[in-house]
Amino acid sequence: MRPFALETANDRSAALRFGRDTGGAEAHITAPTQYLAGGTQLFDLMKLDVMQPRTLVNINGLEREFGAIEAAADGLRLGALARMSEAADHPVIRRDYPVISDALWQAASPQLRNMASLAGNVLQRTRCNYFRDRKWAGCNKRNPGSGCAAIEGVNRRLAVLGVSRHCIANYPGDFANALVALGAEVMIVNPDGDTRTMPFEDLHRLPDDTPHIETNLVPGDLITGFTVPSGPWTRRSLYLKIRDRTSYDFALASAAVALDLGPDGTVRTARIGIGGMVAKPWRSREAEDALAGRVLDEASAADAAEAAFAGAVTHSQTDFKPELGRRTLVRALLDAGRMEIDDV
Repeated sequence: MRPFALETANDRSAALRFGRDTGGAEAHITAPTQYLAGGTQLFDLMKLDVMQPRTLVNINGLEREFGAIEAAADGLRLGALARMSEAADHPVIRRDYPVISDALWQAASPQLRNMASLAGNVLQRTRCNYFRDRKWAGCNKRNPGSGCAAIEGVNRRLAVLGVSRHCIANYPGDFANALVALGAEVMIVNPDGDTRTMPFEDLHRLPDDTPHIETNLVPGDLITGFTVPSGPWTRRSLYLKIRDRTSYDFALASAAVALDLGPDGTVRTARIGIGGMVAKPWRSREAEDALAGRVLDEASAADAAEAAFAGAVTHSQTDFKPELGRRTLVRALLDAGRMEIDDV
């Protein structure tokens, strides 16, 4: 690990003052100053020499301002510094937004969930071996213009949706897939103190020809929280995660689904997020449209799954993934349709 300075910010203005040290970075992940909350991935990538910040700014002192979880009639507000375990076990989230609780419980280990902040979790980076191992020169995400060794290499765990000829790295997270399915928004403050809100779906970028620019954050931006709108679909929701081992592993395929069903099982609204094989948190409106107005059954769920993966692009070892993704989505939809929803 390279030497770095550790600063502590106990309020917003101090954090943003440190955040102004952008070093001319093109992307927030390459800025010389990085915010530190749980540090569960940042330290890992620093040990691998993939991230090389000169300064870390401990922002845990902002938890009082940005760590609350608040539930209201119009939706849910999640502070950026709330911990994964806190949100996963929150009684309102477990009852009214179970897809969020499911996604958080199935992510990482108990120790990591106790440490990791919600904002840090959504910003986790790919697990692609060629990205994480600096001995491989060919990684456009880490070394722009060097190529993508994964395309002709070991790629079983990588993406089939949203890929480009420059990068097939996957987004490894779970919680973000629930947020994108529910139409959440993310709140951000920049180093000048100006605040903005954007759809969570727009936070992450597709690789296209600039895979090293992973988000629409600019250097010095600080995520302060997330809002999740309420709706009749949030209670009939779940997260299904398929992985090589259930104890602790990243998804090979996952589906975040939320449904509003009529008395006869007709789909009034469907919200669908896909994970495990995507370049960024992925909402499948094609699958949602395929279900709208139809009775939820094996046939309609299968049609939705076909729509979700119609644009899949595979590379050798990922040829199995579209079929796995389709089966995962069908199972998740049918399981959600069978959920018993208690009246509040």
